[in-house]
Amino acid sequence: MIGTPDFTRKWLFGSILFLGLLAMTARHAVDPDLWWHLRTGQWILDTGHIPRVDPFSFTRGGGPWISHEWLSEVIFYSLWTLGGFPALIVFSSIVTSFGFLLLYARCAVRPPWAAVATVLGAIAAAPCWGTRPQMFTFVLASLLLWLVQLSETRPRFLIWIPFLFILWLNLHAGFALGPALLLVYVAGVVAEVAVGTTAWTDARPIVARTLGIFAICVALVPLNPNGVQLYRYPFDTLRSTAMRSFIGEWFSPDFHRPLYFPFLLILLLLLAALARGRAPVKGRTLAFLLFGCFAGLDAVRHIPIFVLLAIPVLVERLAGRASAQTGLSRPLRVRSSPIFVPVVLGLLGLFAVVRWTSLARSQAAQEASEFPMGAAAFLQGHPQPPRVFAYYDWGGYLIWKVYPQSRVFVDGRADLYGDKLLKDFQKTMQLHSGWQNAIRDWDVETVVIPTNSPLAQALNLAPDWSDCYRDSRSVVFRRVPRASVSPTNPTSQSTQ
Repeated sequence: MIGTPDFTRKWLFGSILFLGLLAMTARHAVDPDLWWHLRTGQWILDTGHIPRVDPFSFTRGGGPWISHEWLSEVIFYSLWTLGGFPALIVFSSIVTSFGFLLLYARCAVRPPWAAVATVLGAIAAAPCWGTRPQMFTFVLASLLLWLVQLSETRPRFLIWIPFLFILWLNLHAGFALGPALLLVYVAGVVAEVAVGTTAWTDARPIVARTLGIFAICVALVPLNPNGVQLYRYPFDTLRSTAMRSFIGEWFSPDFHRPLYFPFLLILLLLLAALARGRAPVKGRTLAFLLFGCFAGLDAVRHIPIFVLLAIPVLVERLAGRASAQTGLSRPLRVRSSPIFVPVVLGLLGLFAVVRWTSLARSQAAQEASEFPMGAAAFLQGHPQPPRVFAYYDWGGYLIWKVYPQSRVFVDGRADLYGDKLLKDFQKTMQLHSGWQNAIRDWDVETVVIPTNSPLAQALNLAPDWSDCYRDSRSVVFRRVPRASVSPTNPTSQSTQ
């Protein structure tokens, strides 16, 4: 209840946690897809239209494109015009931290336990942090779960979900997670009835109103610029074999890498807590856990969803067991100076600002270490033939830097290019049999790739290609006109 000591204590810890998370979740704005998101946002604001066809590539140029993240892109570009990359860094950390604050609010245990568990969840989800539309799916999924939890005692909170959903389906294709979570919740309640832990008279109104909200959300999907096409888009993405074999965040977590140790720790703790807990697990809780575990083990990008579903259950069972063993059933009361809390909050706020400032100052250096900054500057100053074959993670960067003078072969919009083109690209980059076919068939005239890549080594030896720019990170090759190719002097390479 608002105004009670327990409520004040919970949100005092919540304030401290939020300020700490602001610094913890801040990252450089260097997601490989950020660049084409920025360019798309600019395109939308300049033209006043949502793109229906692809303007950025030469392989799919003029072909249909479902721009499902259009609102995220407008937000990103607007922030960039107002405050540059520092604005994007601050904004993404605030959005991500708010998602974790809602997770903290759902943990029905003492505030210290809830705060520690939330931090553990944030560490486990760290591989997915960054300035990307996926962060909106994270925070909106967290908000939906909070509303569902509140609705168990106050059903009127469910009415906010459709309004949330309209915003969600214009921000990111992860909107499909919303109805999926509602269905999983209903399945869990029905399972409780089936095993006899919940009476049907109690479960019926829960099932009815949740299914009603589910039906409303499904009916609202066409309220986006792409209309009914968005019904099939999430399913097409999940079925793409090329994306799952080509894009790292669609891989299952590799537990040999320390990056995923926190996720593994949560999994093991959760199994132990469920096995040793005395109280039975509700069907709705178990349904969420099974869904979250499957999602997190299926793809790295789904680990944050697992965290949202697993952390409240984990901490409630562990905290309850610890309290029973130690006798700490009442909140600890610690005497402190009246200025202690303001000082802590001030220091954490200052730390967040220092962290943001440090990231903003090193943004350019980080960008140069991950993307072909020198090659892009060369292309800007020395226009090349417009068809550019670029490394997959660099395609979006070149869209941001050299569009409309040049157009790319592929970029991070894997859904646009399809499995065949992505596999052709992979074959070319890795010099598999027939690697020259894609370059020849698409009449590629400029190639921008990592200096140490297999394709770079092959083009160094090819008589019809010459490098016109090279640095330690990237190399730019240009096709040599046929009349210039000589058997005795095949190329004349220049390095700048």
